[in-house]
Amino acid sequence: MTDPTTHADTTAQARVTDSTAMPALTATSLREGDGDRVLVVLPSLGTAVEPLWRAAVEELPADWTVVGVDLPGHGRSAAIADGDGPAAGDPVASTTIAELAEAVLAAVRQALPQASTFAVAGDSVGGAIALQLALDHPDAIEAVAAFCTGAKIGQAEAWNDRAAHVEAAGAESMVDGSRQRWFAPGFADAYPVIAGELLGSLAATERHSYAAVCRALAAFDVRDQLERVRVPVLAVAGEHDVPTPAASLEEIASGVPDGRLVVVDDAAHLVPAEAPAATARLLTDMLG
Repeated sequence: MTDPTTHADTTAQARVTDSTAMPALTATSLREGDGDRVLVVLPSLGTAVEPLWRAAVEELPADWTVVGVDLPGHGRSAAIADGDGPAAGDPVASTTIAELAEAVLAAVRQALPQASTFAVAGDSVGGAIALQLALDHPDAIEAVAAFCTGAKIGQAEAWNDRAAHVEAAGAESMVDGSRQRWFAPGFADAYPVIAGELLGSLAATERHSYAAVCRALAAFDVRDQLERVRVPVLAVAGEHDVPTPAASLEEIASGVPDGRLVVVDDAAHLVPAEAPAATARLLTDMLG
């Protein structure tokens, strides 16, 4: 249970104290509620958490406390490596989904020290981190909402190739392709401000941090561990999502003991931004 009198600071950071190159991640309060429901939201690769989740959070119950955590080098979080090269003398910047999950948990603990448990919702790599949290910290996680993700996403070779490309050319080189992958047909033209803010957050992402998350996804595969997830899991697919189609979310929903699949019409890879009202309804129905 949580202490309803304790809320997140507007911006709070938690330092990871192990020997990895992982920086402090930044937890930002998106909604300060006076109830006992705490929801942590996580972004996709290349997006900042605020533009991805802002509209959906506005539709959630007013008494919920909602905190967003940015990935390394994304949004408000520090980069995993500086702009001159990989951190800590490594030949390449790297991390794992498990390390990212630990960094997220540390940021939440710093921001909300009295929140012993919380629900977590994440899109794409954020959904992968949410699943990892449920596996590694079952006593802390109440429920998982996994949007546009998978227990394994894509192929390792493709992720490693993308990491090398972005380290050389920068995250801004991914903008044109992401405009096609991220949004359902016609969305970017109909909602240019939303699409522009999300694509702008991609262009601003630090290249080595983006590459490190790519390498984490290359190694991520929890398909054979899904039966160990002991919390309710809502798996949400976008109708037009190519990177993580409905079959990817069905694998999660059918692989965990308590899973449910929902496919959102007229959305692709960023359902929380493309369909915020539907996202809020799904989360409210799940979490009450």
